[in-house]
Amino acid sequence: MHAIHITSPSTEEEFKQYYHLRWKLLRAPWNEPEGSEKDDAEADSFHVIAKDGEQIIGVARLQNITPQQAQVRYMAVNDDYQGHGVGRQIMHHVEAHARKNGISEIFLHAREPAIPFYEKLGYQHIEKSYLLFNCIQHYKMNKVL
Repeated sequence: MHAIHITSPSTEEEFKQYYHLRWKLLRAPWNEPEGSEKDDAEADSFHVIAKDGEQIIGVARLQNITPQQAQVRYMAVNDDYQGHGVGRQIMHHVEAHARKNGISEIFLHAREPAIPFYEKLGYQHIEKSYLLFNCIQHYKMNKVL
C-alpha cells in the first residue's frame, strides 16, 4: 500500500474508474445495472477519490442541498482498504471542502454497518430513513461543522 492520496477526479480515466468503483461496491452486489450509480446531481456535486498509486480505492460525493447544508452520497471504500483510515481521510477532505464553501451542516443516509464509522467522526444518528433495494436499511445522520 502506497501513501493514500485524496483528491477529486480530473481526467476522463479517473471519472471512469470513480463511477465503476461506485457501481462495483454500491450497486453490483444487488444486481443493479452499471449506470445505476449515477443520478441527476452529478454535474453539480463535489466528487472525491482516494488513490493508492494509480488505483482508485475509495469514492464519495458531496451534494449541496441548500447554501448551508450538503449531503454525502455514494461513500465507499474498496474492501481491501477498509479499516486503514481511508474512509476517515475521505470524510475529512469532504468536510474541509464543505467548510471552505460555507456549508455548516452535512447529513447522510448510512447503511447500518457504517453507523459506528460515522459516529466516530462526530455524526449523530437522527432516524431510520429508507430501505434500498428492499433490503438495505439506511439511517439519517448529520454533523454540524
